[in-house]
Amino acid sequence: MTSAGFNVTSSLTLVGFSSLSGHSSLLFFVFLLLYLFVLFSDSLVIYIICSQRALHRPMFAFVASFLLNSLTASTLIYPKVLSDLLLSGAGLVQVSRTLCLCQGFFVSTLGGASFMLLSAMAFDRYLSICHPMHYAVLVTPAKVVLMLLFCWMLPAILGVVTTLLASRLPLCRAQLDRAFCDIYSLVSLSCGGAAAQLSRLYSLLFTAAIVFPAAFLLFSYARILFICLRRSRSFSSKALQTCLPHLLVFFNYTISVYLDLMLRRLQSNRESDSTLITSFLILVPTVLNPVVYGLKLKEVFTHVKRLLSCRRDS
Repeated sequence: MTSAGFNVTSSLTLVGFSSLSGHSSLLFFVFLLLYLFVLFSDSLVIYIICSQRALHRPMFAFVASFLLNSLTASTLIYPKVLSDLLLSGAGLVQVSRTLCLCQGFFVSTLGGASFMLLSAMAFDRYLSICHPMHYAVLVTPAKVVLMLLFCWMLPAILGVVTTLLASRLPLCRAQLDRAFCDIYSLVSLSCGGAAAQLSRLYSLLFTAAIVFPAAFLLFSYARILFICLRRSRSFSSKALQTCLPHLLVFFNYTISVYLDLMLRRLQSNRESDSTLITSFLILVPTVLNPVVYGLKLKEVFTHVKRLLSCRRDS
């Protein structure tokens, strides 16, 4: 017991898919197939980008980094969900607070890095299309490495502070209506007070650090669209084709996060709603990313088709 009389809970209960406990076998099979698909498709696109010298360009370096980020997030979420479905039959799952905080840190950090990487792609496309004569000077390999480090380090630093603040909060409840842990949900279980307000404030700053790159991304693509409208049709078509995959992935992530935040604001306690949005957040972004970049980026799709046809012939 703390001095305020609150219990600092050492373990938490994840509700997850308990409302669908009768379908645990089907859920396990579906999640396993999707996880195998994500592993194969992400790894395939990353391998093609790394192995083909023609793709050793800044844009594809950002794409490979983004898919690696997505693959890491999938590996943190899918195996945990699969083990919970296998061991608990989609029932209630017990998890230690420490492990929950660790998963929350990586989920928030990788989520923030995804938006930062998408912003870096937008900046790269903006310089390539709007300032083609200076592109080689402005976007050097060294600057690409620095941008990638910044995209991962800033969310990681913010994530460490957010996680440390959340770890000090006394909890009044121990049931988390999620299939996986995140810092925002952990803070919502706290007893309140100055520490909780500070943690919520920092979470707001963390969100702002993600929203700002998103706003920059929209500005960059709006500027690209303005430039395309003033150029020839062939130039505009080629420019927009390279931007379309990034926009699709960006709106995919944005809609997922927006729906999750809306559900939290409504403070819905219905497990079916929680299960639905959790499934959406897990399935749609991770599955769509390699599909978009493997099919919509012409240079990547050409090598994917060639590699798969060679394996089929052999």
